[in-house]
Amino acid sequence: MILQTKIPLEKAGSAIDYQSKFFLLGSCFAENMGAKLDYFQFQAKLNPFGILFHPLAIENLVSRAVQEKPYRPEEVFEQNGRWLCFEAHSDLAANSRDSLLENLNSTLQETQKWLRSASHMMITLGTAWVYRNHSTQKIVANCHKVPQKEFGKELLTIDEIESSLERTLEYISEVNKEATVVFTVSPVRHLKDGFVENQWSKAHLISAVHGVLKTSNFPLSTSYFPSYEIMMDELRDYRFYGKDLIHPNELAVDYIWERFKSVWISEEIYTVMEEVEGIQKGLQHRPFNPESEAHQKFRTSLEAKITYLKERYPFMHFER
Repeated sequence: MILQTKIPLEKAGSAIDYQSKFFLLGSCFAENMGAKLDYFQFQAKLNPFGILFHPLAIENLVSRAVQEKPYRPEEVFEQNGRWLCFEAHSDLAANSRDSLLENLNSTLQETQKWLRSASHMMITLGTAWVYRNHSTQKIVANCHKVPQKEFGKELLTIDEIESSLERTLEYISEVNKEATVVFTVSPVRHLKDGFVENQWSKAHLISAVHGVLKTSNFPLSTSYFPSYEIMMDELRDYRFYGKDLIHPNELAVDYIWERFKSVWISEEIYTVMEEVEGIQKGLQHRPFNPESEAHQKFRTSLEAKITYLKERYPFMHFER
C-alpha cells in the first residue's frame, strides 16, 4: 500500500563532498539546511548578512560584494539605541555607527571571499513581497520594526524576479565561473501576507526560477531543488509543522535534508558523515557518573575518533 506521493528526483551531476565549499544565501529555510551542513562538518558559510527573504535583497548583497562597494555612514541609522542597516538583518546591529559600518564592511569582504571560492551555492527564496522605504524609494531587506507607515508594500512580478536572478548569476559568474548554483523556494508560508497572497508570492518565485533555468546562458551550472514542493506534497500533514503551524518542524527538516542528501551529496562520503554523526551524538551524551571508568574509556575513544577525522579533514571543529 502506497500512502505517499513522492516527487521524483535525479542525482545531481556535481555532487558535494568534504572538499566542496558550500555558500548559502536567503530565507530562514537556508538556515535549516545550513545547520545540517554545519552538523555534518561540511565547509559551509550561511547567510553572512543574516536572513534575506526576497531576491532583490540577495541580488543587492551579491552585487555589492562583487563590486566591492562599501557601506557608507548615510546608509545606516539609529533606533532605540541600536544602529541598523536596511540591507542587513538585525544580527549585524551594533551600539555605534562606526561599529556597525565595521561589521557590515568586514562581512562584505567575507561574502566576496565565499562568492569567489564556493564550489556550490544555494539561493533560497522566501517571498516575492517587498517593502519600499518612502524616504529613500529603495526596497529594503529588513524593516527592523520601523513604523509601517514608512513603507509601501509591493509584489514583485515574475519578470522582475527573473531579471533580478539573472543579474545575481551575472555577478557571481564575474568572480566564479566554476560554481554550481542551486535555487530553492522556502517551504515556510508567509501567512502574515495572507493565505492567497502567500500562494501568489510562491507562484511568482517558482515561475521566475524556472524561467531563468530554462533560458540561462551563464557559464555557471544551475539547478532547482524542490523543497517547497516536498513540503506541500510529500509532507502534507500538520504533524510536520511546528507549533505555529507555519514552519517545518524538526522531523520535516530531517526529511527534506535526507531528500537533499540523496540528490546532492556524494554517496562516497556517507560513511564519513556517519562517523561525524557518531561523534556529535557522543559529544551530546550526558553521563550519570562522569568519573566512572566506563565513561573515561568512552571519552578516550571519542577523542581518538575526533583526532582521526581531523587528520583527514583539518577544517572540522567539534565543540567538546
